[in-house]
Amino acid sequence: MGMHSLLLKTAGLLLTLTTSVAAQDYPTKPVRIIVPFAPGAFNDLVGRIVAAQLSERLGKQFVVENRGGAGGIIAGEMVANAPKDGHTLMIVSSAITVNPHLYKMPYDPLTAYAPIAILATAPNVLSVNPNLPAKSVKELVALARAKPGDLRYASSGIGTFMHLGPELFKQMAGVEMMHVPFRGGGPALIDVIGGDSQMAFGSVPTTIAHVRSGRLRALGVGALKRSFAMPDVPTIDEAGVSGYQCANWIGLVAPAGTPEPIIAKLHKELTAMQDTPELQKQFANEGAEVIRMSSAEFGTFIAGELSKWGKVVKDAGIKAQ
Repeated sequence: MGMHSLLLKTAGLLLTLTTSVAAQDYPTKPVRIIVPFAPGAFNDLVGRIVAAQLSERLGKQFVVENRGGAGGIIAGEMVANAPKDGHTLMIVSSAITVNPHLYKMPYDPLTAYAPIAILATAPNVLSVNPNLPAKSVKELVALARAKPGDLRYASSGIGTFMHLGPELFKQMAGVEMMHVPFRGGGPALIDVIGGDSQMAFGSVPTTIAHVRSGRLRALGVGALKRSFAMPDVPTIDEAGVSGYQCANWIGLVAPAGTPEPIIAKLHKELTAMQDTPELQKQFANEGAEVIRMSSAEFGTFIAGELSKWGKVVKDAGIKAQ
């Protein structure tokens, strides 16, 4: 072995040692958890639970910073360019896999971040106005096929999950329906309750109270297994649109290039946190369930979601407003 390769080997070994020492000492100062949305959203709630738990577990302050605007792109760029030392992290949701197909992005979500952990998933719920003569997904599909474009679905805006979920449904079920966008999920559901639109694909927490009160009828959930929150509602997959899956999910990422031992340390703490009854209860209040993957699996999952929603946006011809 020549002197040069010996030096390289020693340098490599030293680097490995310094990064694992860095991970043992991590965090050395307060950690910012950037939430790309306004306070009060599900992402924000998860961010606050995570910050409180990690502060307790790792003995340094983890602080949530809300950086809303431009569908999360401003926060995304800031974190992509942050120091790669684990002291700036970001809560991400399925929006990260939709935005690149709608907007000009200053970064690529696949290469800009190091995935740490996926934390929770919450399926959409297909609900209809109770006066609609469709008691099941199959009957709804038949109704839509009989009158192409007559049925209207309400959404929380162009490019949101309440828009993409039904577009995926249209493509998979082979039906035509009209899109009526609103500013937010609440107003969209009110429109369906009022009967101006016939259906919506909303989140479990926004929909469930209206279903319980009889103002909406739930026909199916967008997960491959039934929601614990609505166990009597079939999955859209089992109800006739085979393979249909549409869920919002929440995870945590760091800037790409963050040392692997720091990622591993955070993943370990987050996984332990997922086992706590208090976390599971808080997620359940949001109609969300704990979901587990290794950091590498989470990366593969993000790539899969990117291509899935890219196809939906392209096939539906969705353009950002």
